[in-house]
Amino acid sequence: MSVVALTLLVLAGAAFLYRVVSGPSIPDRVVALDGLLSVIVIGIVVAAARADSGIILSTVLVVALVGFVGTTALARFVERRGG
Repeated sequence: MSVVALTLLVLAGAAFLYRVVSGPSIPDRVVALDGLLSVIVIGIVVAAARADSGIILSTVLVVALVGFVGTTALARFVERRGG
């Protein structure tokens, strides 16, 4: 079951990565980066569940927090720039 989940996450990550590269505007790229980070966090959680390791979950918390702060900072930048 985890192989199916990881395969779907790879497909979703590829779609988000395509949007990051070809996004017509900066807000589109910011949203795509946030989605890509969510896919990465979920992938780490699936890998931790597969390995039956709870220690990795603290890493997930840190990555999610850094992603939230980064997305918030980029959103403020875009808002002030008028993009």
